[in-house]
Amino acid sequence: MSGNRTFTMIKPSTVSDGVAGAILARIQEAGFRIVALKLTQLSLHQAGIFYLVHRERPFYHDLIAFMSSGPVVAVILEKENAVEDFRTLIGATDPAKAAEGTIRKLFAKNLQENAIHGSDSDENAMIEGSFFFSGLEQF
Repeated sequence: MSGNRTFTMIKPSTVSDGVAGAILARIQEAGFRIVALKLTQLSLHQAGIFYLVHRERPFYHDLIAFMSSGPVVAVILEKENAVEDFRTLIGATDPAKAAEGTIRKLFAKNLQENAIHGSDSDENAMIEGSFFFSGLEQF
C-alpha cells in the first residue's frame, strides 16, 4: 500500500447522519480511487485494538465507545501521494481549525465527532487497511 494508498473510515455519527455518500463523492472528485469499501460495526474490543496507539491518552475510552456506537464505512483509497493528499482533503482533526471546504469543516460536529479518520503515514495506512480488509477484498 506504500505511497499510493491510504485508509479512511467514516465515523458512526456521520454514517447515521446519512452523509457517507456525499463524503465518498467528494473523495472521488478529489481523484482518489476506491480499492476496498465496507460498511461494518466495530465491537468495543475491536475499536480498542484499532486505536491502541491512543491507549494512554485521556480520550481513549470515550473514543472507543464512540467508534463502536454504530456502523462505520471503512475504505482503502488509491492515488499518488495518497496519505498526504487525503490528510489535506479531510482537514485538521479539530473541525474548528479545519480549512474551508475540507471534509471535517463541512461534515464534523466537534473534535470527537469529526466525521472521518485518515491514516497519518504510509505504514499506518497499510496496518489500518489490513485491519479491515484481506488481500482478496482489495482491488
